[in-house]
Amino acid sequence: MPKKKSPRPISLRLALPATSANLGPAFDAAALAMDIHINIDARRSASFSVVAAGRDQEICGSVENNLILATYREILQAHGSTVVPLSLRIENEIPIGKGCGSSAAARLAGIALANQFGRLRWTDARIIGEASRREHHPDNAAACWMGGLTVARMSGQDEIQVASILPKGKWPLLLAIPEQALATEEARRVLPAKYSRADAVANIQNSMLLLAAFTLGRHDLLSVALGDRIHQPYRAPLCPLLPCLQELVGKPGILGAALSGAGPTVIVFLDPRSPAQKTRKSIAAHLARNGLRAELLHTSIATCGAHR
Repeated sequence: MPKKKSPRPISLRLALPATSANLGPAFDAAALAMDIHINIDARRSASFSVVAAGRDQEICGSVENNLILATYREILQAHGSTVVPLSLRIENEIPIGKGCGSSAAARLAGIALANQFGRLRWTDARIIGEASRREHHPDNAAACWMGGLTVARMSGQDEIQVASILPKGKWPLLLAIPEQALATEEARRVLPAKYSRADAVANIQNSMLLLAAFTLGRHDLLSVALGDRIHQPYRAPLCPLLPCLQELVGKPGILGAALSGAGPTVIVFLDPRSPAQKTRKSIAAHLARNGLRAELLHTSIATCGAHR
């Protein structure tokens, strides 16, 4: 007798973490998953619909311009699979368009939905690879799907290589999130086409040191290891929070600061030995003295990536 196909699934719940990519010198190579999530409840339906709550409800709640649904449709259509209409309920905590990996999370969600409802049976490697090609870089997608600290490589259309690491010790984080978003395309336009050998060597050295800091739990290495000559100096004029917060590195409670992704959000690494609320107050006061405003959001490294 022919083997019966399993019935199509009727629902899927997903939680995908925000990510902070580029990590100082590790441009397009390393990212951290953070304990800020987009939660999605998807169910088969007669037509597409979205109900959204949390951050950026208007963007998340759109059916026509929804990146999750667009990715879902594109994947299924490319593989000749039936596009099953879905009803989505979204609870979003991730700032959109501010360097916290919102597009990678949305694309991965769309791919995961296509994999589930289209019964594609894709492996983790293929899911990350597809998201990375759509993002044009692998760091956010790898960290979002796998969690922890990820180091990723992609070259053209080749398979993506990813390594996931759980940083040793405690690494409390504070996100400084400005009101205005910044498109990744705009942030990339300001980067030069060529760099000097000295700049390249400095970033290689710092990237290796940064990896050692996380794997060994060496908080003392972080301020030096976050040094960058590839992207942050050129993006600083678009992201005024960065130079302002970098002034605080080495002050009590503050280990380091870097752009989160392409910005404009800045990720601040806090000293776990110092009271987090006291450090937050000093950061808020410093921003106010410099005429800058930002939402200050405490978070931590997410050990778990995308999960049901």
